[in-house]
Amino acid sequence: MQQQDQGQEPALFEGLKVLDVGTWIAGPVATTMLADYGADVIKIEMPGVGDAYRQFALAPTSPAAEINYTWLMDARNKRSLTLNLKDPRGREILHRLVVEADVYVTNHPLAMRRSLGLTYEDLKPLNERLVYASLTAYGEHGPERDREGFDLVAYWSRAGLMDQVRIPHAEPAQSLPGMGDHPTAVSMYASIVTALLRRERTGKGSLVHTSLLANGLWAASCIAQAAFAGADFSHWHVPGRLAPTRSLYETSDRRWLQLTMIRTPEEFSRLLDVLGLKDLLDDPRFATPEARLQNGTELVVRLREVIAQNTSDYWLTACRGQGVPIAMMGTLHDLLEDPQVEANGMVESPGVDIGMTRVIRHPVNVEGAPRTPLRQAPGIGEHNGEILSALGYSASDVQRLAHDGVI
Repeated sequence: MQQQDQGQEPALFEGLKVLDVGTWIAGPVATTMLADYGADVIKIEMPGVGDAYRQFALAPTSPAAEINYTWLMDARNKRSLTLNLKDPRGREILHRLVVEADVYVTNHPLAMRRSLGLTYEDLKPLNERLVYASLTAYGEHGPERDREGFDLVAYWSRAGLMDQVRIPHAEPAQSLPGMGDHPTAVSMYASIVTALLRRERTGKGSLVHTSLLANGLWAASCIAQAAFAGADFSHWHVPGRLAPTRSLYETSDRRWLQLTMIRTPEEFSRLLDVLGLKDLLDDPRFATPEARLQNGTELVVRLREVIAQNTSDYWLTACRGQGVPIAMMGTLHDLLEDPQVEANGMVESPGVDIGMTRVIRHPVNVEGAPRTPLRQAPGIGEHNGEILSALGYSASDVQRLAHDGVI
C-alpha cells in the first residue's frame, strides 16, 4: 500500500478490496481508477493466457514500440492471480475472495456468468455488502443482452456516432481502439463509487451496471435526443452543403484549422476582416447567418482559398490578435509538448523504471486525495503465491493447483 507522508491524507480507497474479473478495457480500467486511489485490486486471469489485452500493443497493427505501453497504462497498480474458473477449485478460490471483497467488476458475457454461477444473484449470498459491477455491450436486458461486442461496434457504430461523425454520404470511419472503452470505464467507476456511498449509508451492497451502447448513446445525446424528440433533421446534414463553422480549413503547412467556436455575427465579421474578405458581407448570399448557412458551400470554398495561402501559425496569431476564436486540429505528437497537458497533470512520471517516462492518467481528479504512486503492471499470475497464502493455502497446495492447471 501507499506510504503516506506525515500529515498527508490516507489514500481514498485504502483498505478497499476489489476483484477485477474481466478482460480488455471498459470493465478493468474502472478498477485501475480505484487502484490509483489506493484500492487493493486483484486481477483474475486465465492461467497461461492472461487477459488478451496484454497483446494489443504488441500486435502488428498497433504503433510499434519495445514496451507494452497499453498494458502498463491500463493494468498498473494491480496484482494478478490466475484462476481457471471452469474448474470448481478455481471458482472455490474466487468465492473465498468474494467473501472478503468490497467490489467485484466483470465484463464476462452474461451467458458465461450464468453457466459458471458467477452472476450477482449467485455471489450475493456470499457477501451481502458486495458491490457487483457489470459491464455489457448492449445492456443487462432485452434480446441482445447476451451478445458480445467491442466499443468499435456497440459504442461507436450501434449508437449512431459512426453515422453522424462524417460528411454526408462520405464513407464512415472506424473509431480509435478503446475510444469508447475508456469513457465507459469512467461511467463504471462512477457507478461503483455511487454504490459505495449507498453502502456507507445503508450497509447494503448492490448490483451496478452500464453498457457500451448506453455510453455511446450518451456521447451522441445532443443530437440523438433530437431524434427521440421527433425533430426535423432536414437542415442538419444536407448533402452537398457545407457549413462554414463546422468545416475544416487546411493551411499552407498542411495543418487544419477549426472555426467551430465562432458563434456571433461580430466574431464572424472579425474573421472576414482578418482574411481580407470583409466585402463578402455586402453580398446578399453571405450578409446574414441564415444566408451564410443556405450558401455555405460557396462561402467555405472562398474561406479555404484564402486560408490555404498562409501557415497555421500565421492564422492563429492573426485571428487571436483580433479576438477571433480559432483552434488547430491537434495531433498525438503535439500532446507530447502541450503545456496544458503538463500543467494539469494529465500525464505522470513514474517513480520506478517501467520503460516509459510519462504515462497518461485517468481524468477523475479529487484535490487533496493522493494517488498511489504508479507501480508496474503485473505479470500473468505474478501474485498467485502471495494471494493464495493470505487465503490460507500452503505452498504445497499452490504447487498442486498449478500442476493441475487451476492457477
